[in-house]
Amino acid sequence: MSIRDLQPTHFNWRVDGSIAIISLARPERKNPLTFDSYAELRDAFRGLASDDGIKALVFASNGGNFSSGGDVHDIIGPLLTRDMKGLLTFTRLTGDLVKAMRACPQPVIAAVDGVCVGAGAMIALFSDLRIASPQARTAFVFTRVGLAGCDMGACAMLPRVVGHGRAAELLFTGRTMSAEEGERWGFFNRIVPAGELETDAIALAQSLAEGPTFAHMMTKTMLNQEWSMTLDQAIEAEAQAQAICMQTQDFKRAYDAFVARHKPKFSGD
Repeated sequence: MSIRDLQPTHFNWRVDGSIAIISLARPERKNPLTFDSYAELRDAFRGLASDDGIKALVFASNGGNFSSGGDVHDIIGPLLTRDMKGLLTFTRLTGDLVKAMRACPQPVIAAVDGVCVGAGAMIALFSDLRIASPQARTAFVFTRVGLAGCDMGACAMLPRVVGHGRAAELLFTGRTMSAEEGERWGFFNRIVPAGELETDAIALAQSLAEGPTFAHMMTKTMLNQEWSMTLDQAIEAEAQAQAICMQTQDFKRAYDAFVARHKPKFSGD
């Protein structure tokens, strides 16, 4: 089955041309995550890697909220009955979701409205771009339930986005970060009115989908891979990546369009 024909049980999914739009499906509970929704989302992001027709993805809010994180009754309660092996199975599952988000070639844009906490905040964090409404309230609440702040890659990713000191404050205290603060700290790329949030995110996704999508894939790959490189290694890796992109037809299209003085029309090849 093509990823376009996906019929998920635990989240909403639609494809509009070359854009996929996901949102969690329980707005009456502020869109919590469950064991099943973690697995279903992981599989969906893994499936995106094999669909060249989907060029970008929006992870949207639903009912005025992004996600309230792990469901207290459906996840936290049952975890108290698991042994260490069972607990590790779960924590690896949550990590597999954000790893799949990083690995999918498409840019992922989070459109964050209202509550965005716990695992929901991690989904936003592992998106490539984040747009917020003024009502967005983001919190990494793990220490507030007696857990470490190092959940789903938080201690690796959050300092890279907002800086070490700010990340430490958010992860130690579990306090809420306002939309304005998140934009000032670089967590959010911009803030737009709630009524325009999803439309704005889809418009951004569409602009990326109309760009050189092979080059976007390479950009995302290098952003992820260069974490563990020395500067010299990164410069060499980028030289190789750029040489690969110079062999694409999109590179030639850009040159031809420049000579002809018109906007290039990219095709992703």
